[in-house]
Amino acid sequence: MLQLRPNCERCDCDLPADSPDAVICSFECTFCQTCAQQSLQGRCPNCGGELLRRPRRPPAELLQHPASTVRVNKP
Repeated sequence: MLQLRPNCERCDCDLPADSPDAVICSFECTFCQTCAQQSLQGRCPNCGGELLRRPRRPPAELLQHPASTVRVNKP
């Protein structure tokens, strides 16, 4: 199950679980669209993997399986 991390690892902006601006790699490194497109050019700086839009969990499922509250920041 995806962790749905709450922030961009690069700029630390908030990325709520329902954010359409969150992108992830296959290891769930999480970034905002701005960082992913402008600074990272669509590649994860941690693993080199492709960054894709993070799927959104339906609200009813978020109640049973909430998003992570652990912030990861690697500027």
